Amino acid sequence: MVANVAVIGEDAAMDFAAAGLLDNVAGEERAARERLLTHLLRDGFSEDELRTAVRENRLALLPLDRILGGTYTADEIEARTGLPAATMRRLRRLQGLPEPSSDDRVFSDEDIDAAQSTKLFLDAGFDQERIVEITRVLGEGMARLAATITAAFVETFLQAGDSEAEVAERFATLAGELTPAFGPVLMAGFQTHLRDSVQRGMLGLAELEAGDIAGAQEIAVCFADLVGFTRLGGQVEVRELGSVAGRLASLSASLTKPPVRLIKTIGDAAMFVSADPGPLVEVALELVAAFEQEELPSLRAGIALGTAVVRAGDYYGNSVNLASRVTGIARPGSVLCTREVRDAARDRFSWSAAGRHKLKGVAGATPLFRPRPSAGSTDGPQVDD
Repeated sequence: MVANVAVIGEDAAMDFAAAGLLDNVAGEERAARERLLTHLLRDGFSEDELRTAVRENRLALLPLDRILGGTYTADEIEARTGLPAATMRRLRRLQGLPEPSSDDRVFSDEDIDAAQSTKLFLDAGFDQERIVEITRVLGEGMARLAATITAAFVETFLQAGDSEAEVAERFATLAGELTPAFGPVLMAGFQTHLRDSVQRGMLGLAELEAGDIAGAQEIAVCFADLVGFTRLGGQVEVRELGSVAGRLASLSASLTKPPVRLIKTIGDAAMFVSADPGPLVEVALELVAAFEQEELPSLRAGIALGTAVVRAGDYYGNSVNLASRVTGIARPGSVLCTREVRDAARDRFSWSAAGRHKLKGVAGATPLFRPRPSAGSTDGPQVDD
């Protein structure tokens, strides 16, 4: 019979069974959980932390808290870096994380480096609003990246039939070895995208005179989305649904080529922009065709040309709204474009009129056109509206 009481040193003892920590487990699972609880209690986790972890079904992940968790309070960060504790707490909240109390030790050595860098940015002339914007975008990107890495980690290292103790030991060891290796990967990716952003930038006489970059710019915008994705969610397995969305993200990235830029993928949709509409139409056609060739759920796309402004790495404005509305009425497996896009790329594709449509927020009926690959000769009539 397995003992219910674990003795920790000479003074500390905890009756795991009486605390309800061994409920609903028996045999080898019970023995493995007790070994893990004993180890965690010896490692400094409190009874409340153990109860919470058992209740939330994350006992095997608790050792990772020691590796990934923090050791400093916001006040201690302020004492070491000079960045106000209130600023540290606010920046953490802007990243989508719970705002810590003055006693919470949620900050790490990396946060000390981050605080020093943030103070350097502020001292160099960045105003608070720019720091807020950068932090918010960072939080959005890092939350998605962290979730993706976590899922990949679990799928790679979780083995069928593992006990909680085995998972806890394996995950903690691997996290300790692999987590530092992500640093160079993240920095290399950031520098590459930063260099690309600079190469695409424009700083002419008008911007120098105004002391600011241009506001609205003319840009072609494309949205591509999966037809009936919400309805599809009730018909297929969650894993299969995720694979379809993942394939959209993968194909969107692989088919994009300059001057077209992939701005974001969100579940069932992808957004692209280009200063030249022609290459954007080409990417949209290739993406729709790729989904058909792989016998994936139908994709549709809409493209508009107009003004937009860039804020926090995203685009807002007339062309964005119009492209979204055009996408919404496109037929499965097709690409629809506004007249401005057709006129700008008339010679690169075969075009057919797709009728006039009433779009929300747009006065009158909007003529739309359907492009097809030209392949050096017209396989469809070149028509006007």
